[in-house]
Amino acid sequence: MSQRHDALEALADQLERTGGDPARVDIVRRAERFKRSWVELAEGLWALRKHRKYEAWGYAELHEYCQKELHIKPATIDKLMLSYGTLREHAPDVLQRDGVAREIPSLEAVDYFSRVVPPAEQDNDRITRRRLDAPASVIDELRSAVFDQTQSVGEIRKRFDPILRPKPPGSEEAEAPRKLKALAERLAEGVQSVPGLTEKRVARVIAMVEALVRDLDELIEEAGKRDHAA
Repeated sequence: MSQRHDALEALADQLERTGGDPARVDIVRRAERFKRSWVELAEGLWALRKHRKYEAWGYAELHEYCQKELHIKPATIDKLMLSYGTLREHAPDVLQRDGVAREIPSLEAVDYFSRVVPPAEQDNDRITRRRLDAPASVIDELRSAVFDQTQSVGEIRKRFDPILRPKPPGSEEAEAPRKLKALAERLAEGVQSVPGLTEKRVARVIAMVEALVRDLDELIEEAGKRDHAA
């Protein structure tokens, strides 16, 4: 088990022993089961946000509570809230599924759909999504792929990215040097933290990396100019 799971299990046990708020125990238990049923956790968090019960537990807002007590990052909470809102609006029948007789779509797949067709009810204080301009027929196909066929997000991206997120001309040409540049920059950062390497060797590696990054920047810039000219 992960440290996060162990911490949540211990917290839930402690709250139960000390007579903690049942709603608080419930949400911690849901967080324990997050990997198995993200919908269950999202449903609990949705109700928690609506009634603001976390304030009675000493937290100013939902994201603070989730990060400090449930060990869930704010970005994940945003994804959960938007994806749950998407189910409520676009596929409410999914909320009745048990995950056995009928499969529940993955959080990542529903999140993909919400980036194309965001729910009307969004948390404007945290994140909002603009609806992509997509033909109704494509949206219907995407809805079926996510909610009826429960395809993996990898399958969905492969099928719909070329339609919904087509790459501009020249982008593939610049993609390889961008990836290599990111690797080179990580190498420059990492080499400085390795014990036993002399300052001279570190300086030599960094100088070589900086020269490589300059060459890669030129390639990226040239690809961008060709893309603009096209």
